[in-house]
Amino acid sequence: MIKDFNKPRPEGFRTGDRVWPSDLGRKRQAGPHMSFQVGEQHSHLNQANINTRAVHCGQYDDPLTGAVGTPIFQSSTFILNDESYDAIDEGRAREHFIYSRYGNPSQWSVQEKLASLEKAQSAMVFSSGMAAITSSVMSLMESGAHLITSRDIYGGTYHFFHEDLEQYGMNVSFVDLTDIEAIEAAITDKTKVLFFEAITNPLLKIAPIKDIVKLAKKYKLRTIIDATFASPMNLNALELGVDVVVHSASKYLNGHSDLIAGVAAGSRKLMDPIWGQMLKFGGSLDPHACFLLERGLKTFGLRLKAHNENAQALAEFLEQRDEIVKVYYPGLPSHPQHEMAKDILDGFSGMVSFEIKGGDKASALLTKTLKLPRLATSLGGVESLISLPHNTSQAALMKSQLREIGINDGLVRLSVGVEDIEDIKNDFIQAFEQLRTQGVLK
Repeated sequence: MIKDFNKPRPEGFRTGDRVWPSDLGRKRQAGPHMSFQVGEQHSHLNQANINTRAVHCGQYDDPLTGAVGTPIFQSSTFILNDESYDAIDEGRAREHFIYSRYGNPSQWSVQEKLASLEKAQSAMVFSSGMAAITSSVMSLMESGAHLITSRDIYGGTYHFFHEDLEQYGMNVSFVDLTDIEAIEAAITDKTKVLFFEAITNPLLKIAPIKDIVKLAKKYKLRTIIDATFASPMNLNALELGVDVVVHSASKYLNGHSDLIAGVAAGSRKLMDPIWGQMLKFGGSLDPHACFLLERGLKTFGLRLKAHNENAQALAEFLEQRDEIVKVYYPGLPSHPQHEMAKDILDGFSGMVSFEIKGGDKASALLTKTLKLPRLATSLGGVESLISLPHNTSQAALMKSQLREIGINDGLVRLSVGVEDIEDIKNDFIQAFEQLRTQGVLK
């Protein structure tokens, strides 16, 4: 059995009086994780390198079968007992398996692995990246509160901020994330949260996270960083003082383009209220998707190393090509924030954006002429994926709005996969030759 109902409750949980998850005053310990229930600790892995943690942390060894792999706990509900009732009554239901929307062993397993990768006390998985973002933001805001973010964020996040927060009586300011003075100038006595993407979509700007954290501490604000493009391989935002880091786990964390999921990680005191918000929004991740995510994470370090190296090599290659107007990649010295990127990132990600001569017509033909990259939205899969921001992630914007945020004609976004880099380069060479033959490039 998973549960040992005779074990004492985890240290630090009060009994006798009601203590709700949203109470930031109550003591908590890291987790929740399976060791609460089965007594198996992974503390010996805390100092291990990222590849080792990606493989072993959160792994549940089934005592009955000895299966070398966490089982899929495909159950909607779990048997209740007196300890379960006490946990519900005392506001610590997150520590017990009661109902899969509240928590499932498959969730706990992958959450422990993610917390280790993010060096967080606690992590939560969600049914999508947007579920992670909405639950995290709403747990830290209230009616009348103010949030500061940038305009060049993921379209779904922008629409949530621009269209929905106002309905809850909240306000949002959009600023240039590279201008720390503009961020500070936007702060009011109602500001509660600073929300930025660590590496923006699609122009790959770098958030000045250290300066943002300083502002947050100065004005007693909370910071949320969307680190989807960076991943925990290249950035540990929590170590820089960020309060909550979120990801679309559909991307680099899973890495195989076969599931939709989200992640939030941070201190246990902040994760518990986010968990409470998730219960109301219903963004729980199902057990089978948890299994896929945990399996994908076992090769996380290997995949990200290949993504980083391939993207760097391709960015350098494209920057030397006459067909290309400009390359956006933080690993290039030509990137305006290259020095900052080197300071806060351990790798520059697998995302490369570039402008091709011939504008949108040439970019559209390029996506159809390339043979290796798949013309599809999303990113972070082992296969290269290519898309045009003006008709995918930023499709809701008018041309004038695209220009305002720096998206020019001919912009292409490429998620560089783990294929052999020489094959990717040769594919671009043949595509450029075809575009010249068609008269699109001169």
